[in-house]
Amino acid sequence: MSEIETPDQIYADLFADVQNRRIFPDSKTFVDAIARSDPRVIVRHYHEKRQRAGFDLGSFVAEHFRLPAPDDRDPASASRQPVRERIDALWDVLTREADTVEGHSSLIALPRPYVVPGGRFREIYYWDSYFTMLGLAAAGRIEMLQNMVDNFAFLVDRIGFVPNGNRTYFCTRSQPPFFAPMLELLADAKRDPAILASYVDQLEREYGFWMSGAARLEADGSAFRRVFRRGNVVLNRYWDDSPQPRQESYAEDRQLAESSPREEAGLYRDIRAACESGWDFSSRWLGEGRSLASIRTTAIAPVDLNCLLYKLETAIAAAHGLRGDRKEAAHYGERAERRAEAIRSHFFDEEQGLFVDLELPDWVPTGTPSLAAVYPLFFGIATAAQAWRVARRLRSDFLKAGGWVTSLRNTGQQWDAPNGWPPLQWLAYCGLRNYGFDEQAEEGARRWVACNLQTYRARGQLLEKYDVEEIDRIAEGGEYAVQEGFGWTNGVLLALLGRLGIEID
Repeated sequence: MSEIETPDQIYADLFADVQNRRIFPDSKTFVDAIARSDPRVIVRHYHEKRQRAGFDLGSFVAEHFRLPAPDDRDPASASRQPVRERIDALWDVLTREADTVEGHSSLIALPRPYVVPGGRFREIYYWDSYFTMLGLAAAGRIEMLQNMVDNFAFLVDRIGFVPNGNRTYFCTRSQPPFFAPMLELLADAKRDPAILASYVDQLEREYGFWMSGAARLEADGSAFRRVFRRGNVVLNRYWDDSPQPRQESYAEDRQLAESSPREEAGLYRDIRAACESGWDFSSRWLGEGRSLASIRTTAIAPVDLNCLLYKLETAIAAAHGLRGDRKEAAHYGERAERRAEAIRSHFFDEEQGLFVDLELPDWVPTGTPSLAAVYPLFFGIATAAQAWRVARRLRSDFLKAGGWVTSLRNTGQQWDAPNGWPPLQWLAYCGLRNYGFDEQAEEGARRWVACNLQTYRARGQLLEKYDVEEIDRIAEGGEYAVQEGFGWTNGVLLALLGRLGIEID
């Protein structure tokens, strides 16, 4: 990873000036631009010209950089198609061939073709991809499924973990670790359980990334990077290895820091850690003020992440079992069971009847119910009694006209009410079915499908998120306008249409 340079390192004060002066409405535009010549020459020219009368920074950037352009290959842009045909056409629109990076770019080249989310998200994203892959599997695109897995394995081998996305500026954080479920999906699609064993090295490297520093945690309640100790078990939190403003949201982060009394490094790290969670941003991470300046992601033990680490531990145990290494299989199996017991014992709030996040170091519920509560059901960790209580809360509080709502708070952040998100719909549907709540699972999934289809028929778009409380209204919130395309929406919708047996003209 030492050879990876980021835009702020390469362009220094040119980068800061472009972002601080907001040359582009979206701060991600510049960090995704490709230099037309050697960056060192561009920087030298900038230093030579910027003090001259009449110098225009926007014109300078346009001259020296090729800016990302909207994808104009959409075959359905001028007409309506049945939604299945639309999704089938979109696979090609969202597919990128194996990368040959031209010039100087922040893109990390991947060796195989891959599917991007769409809109401003021009690169592969980690946890998005699992839910996109559900649709690839449902569509029978097994070769692309294999390509996606192999690209993530490549990233683990090259960088040591799977970054947020294949951009240099994402290499200080990951996202919810879905590599093990991806392998399970591929094994099911190919009907080859032995596939898991082929990737045991990458599974263990990813585990090492998430557990880095665990050996140095001696005292109960101590924490380091992404790990903290609770009794005799080490659990995980979200983190980012940089305490700087996000490069793709540089001006926004600096503006927030200037208006906040908080120490800048801690604020930036908590913002970045929330990006690692995938829930950027949500009341899950906010303090009493519920403003973004109150964010405290690194002070929270998240239930979803620890369920994913349980899955990773069980996958490594299974992979070693397939290889005949009983000792290593037992070692990881024991770790998984300790973590599962901690999730059942500590993350279930008896008063709320829900799995919740916990505050560190006091280990008390944050008081913010969210749909992350379905993770222990999705991965089969919850007891039957716990699952029954979660199902009751989902029906009474989370199920809305258009599916399950993300949280019960409306803060203006996109990972809160009234929004619903494709990954959480899939996790809720499968989690409920795992414990026999089939009718409730189907009801929520059918509402979600109907919400998607209503918007598609009205606008011809498949969106990244939906307002599930007022389904005729376009979802809002967050740092950017709602995006269309959209990888994980296509994936989850197609998978649910198949599971529910819904035929659409």
